Amino acid sequence: MTPPPPPVAGKATSGRGGDRVLKAAARHSVVRIAAVGACSVAAALAALVEPAVLGHALDLLLRRDPAGGSWTLGCAAVITAEMFLDALTTRLTGQVNGRTTAWLRRRGLAALLRASPHHAGRHSPGDLTARLTAHATEAGTGPAAAASGVASLLPPLGGLVALFLIDTWTALAFLAGLPPLFWLLRSFARDSGSSVARYQEVQLGMAARLVEALDGARTIAAAGTVGRERARVLRDLPELGAQGRRMWRVYGGTTARTSALMPLLLYVVLGVGGSRLLAGALGVGELLAAVRYAGLAAGIGAVTGRVAAVVRARAAAGRTAAVFELPELRYGVSELPGSGPGTLELSGVRVVRDGRIVLDGIDIVVPGGATLAVVGRSGAGKSLLAAVAGRLTDPDSGRVLLDGVPLEELSAAALRRGVGHAFDRPALLGESVADAIAFGRSPRPTREEVRSAARAAGAEPFVRRLPAGFDTVLGNAPLSGGEVQRLGLARAFVRTGRLLVLDDATSSLDTLTAREVERALARRVGGGTRVVVAHRVSAAARADLVVWLEDGRVRATGAHTDLWRDPAYRAVFAGAGTERGTRTGRQTGKEADSEPASAPAAGSLP
Repeated sequence: MTPPPPPVAGKATSGRGGDRVLKAAARHSVVRIAAVGACSVAAALAALVEPAVLGHALDLLLRRDPAGGSWTLGCAAVITAEMFLDALTTRLTGQVNGRTTAWLRRRGLAALLRASPHHAGRHSPGDLTARLTAHATEAGTGPAAAASGVASLLPPLGGLVALFLIDTWTALAFLAGLPPLFWLLRSFARDSGSSVARYQEVQLGMAARLVEALDGARTIAAAGTVGRERARVLRDLPELGAQGRRMWRVYGGTTARTSALMPLLLYVVLGVGGSRLLAGALGVGELLAAVRYAGLAAGIGAVTGRVAAVVRARAAAGRTAAVFELPELRYGVSELPGSGPGTLELSGVRVVRDGRIVLDGIDIVVPGGATLAVVGRSGAGKSLLAAVAGRLTDPDSGRVLLDGVPLEELSAAALRRGVGHAFDRPALLGESVADAIAFGRSPRPTREEVRSAARAAGAEPFVRRLPAGFDTVLGNAPLSGGEVQRLGLARAFVRTGRLLVLDDATSSLDTLTAREVERALARRVGGGTRVVVAHRVSAAARADLVVWLEDGRVRATGAHTDLWRDPAYRAVFAGAGTERGTRTGRQTGKEADSEPASAPAAGSLP
């Protein structure tokens, strides 16, 4: 059964999901992240040692002590070590960011592919693209930023401790200026978090609309609505700009105020330290060390950048986490019986979408080797029934069995070997036309099997006319909608198992080609059970059994010749013809179906 849909993520849910994603990503690169932390800590310790060594070396040189030269060399060594460790930290940070981003993208893509199509479909292509690219990149900087961010606290805190060790009055003078600095950092973390989250949310919406517009570019151009679509895609651009400016105003304002406050703190330390020097309480080297430590302690303002990086990473991880949390379509470990005929049984199937029952009370048994046609008006649930029959999605209640085995108990390999699919808008994957037909078949089909499948789908004639035939690179193959659909059919035919599900898979074919495909299904394509979402009378007439859906329920089942006597059944095909534009020739890229609504009885069809 399908798990309940995940709740809409609010800020708290998104934040917790983002934290879980960042922790999982950190575990993936724990050694390198530890190295980033260790190098950052070592560099911070070197920075803390440097003022003390430098001050002591200065005192020795001023006293003309022979040990001054050795301490000077030691100071140079500490500075060199600090520079080397900083460079190493930068290099390791880049590696961690790259590995973490790659891991987030791989895991996000895997979660997307494991989910049921209807769960994945809750996010538009543009939204998913933004989450797995820009936001995954931003989130990938989080673990390293957090590791180095902890180390970045050492110089300020260590500098403050060192100030107390050198001179208490100087340290107290510095402490007097810290409350305003902490207030600035706190307000920065609060304000930047909200602006970054809103900026990314607006960015996702724009990306989604942009992909929609690119997908419908021809329709937009034909309708002459380019200007309107441009305005629709960019309608949130002012808000995006406002949130971006707000984000940088917060960052810039905080940086400017901390930059103004830190020199004042240093001047105070220098003034108090100078008076202590005149009083003989401090030496020259100690005053130099105190000023340097005050600079390190005032560097707590530099933590602003680290905080900003972690804030942005958490917000981006929250967006990426939505992909990770898509419910997974889980598989079992069972196999199909060795020689089953392909008997398909749907028992008590109910499917709920967004709180609405879209399929209910579906009880169907399709004998092995038979062809089932699913008919009904638009929105009756035909494609959803086909998806449930082939387990592209699970019902919320009820069971689907193939040769007596519940589909959810089958292993992924067994399910995909036993069930093939063809769709109305197939995606062609692979380098060449032959690769697209062979895609997903294991073991890879022979050249003759690919040709035979293409021949059965009516694709061989136009494939032979391509520049390199079956070896033509897909990107160089000028294919019409009907030709793409025929290649999708060929891909399904080459891997037919016990069940073949055709979901409106001949919608872009002319009537003659569609009938040739139907004949091939009956005569040349390998055996097995077929479930065909049918809009044409001829497809229903050739089926052994017809299921007539209405509002998600089975209105009637039986032979096409029996159902044809019902005027309401005949009206289904008239409605399908009207809805699909088959009476008016080519519309929305699909060819006309010339079959009349008042077709003769099935027995007289060719």
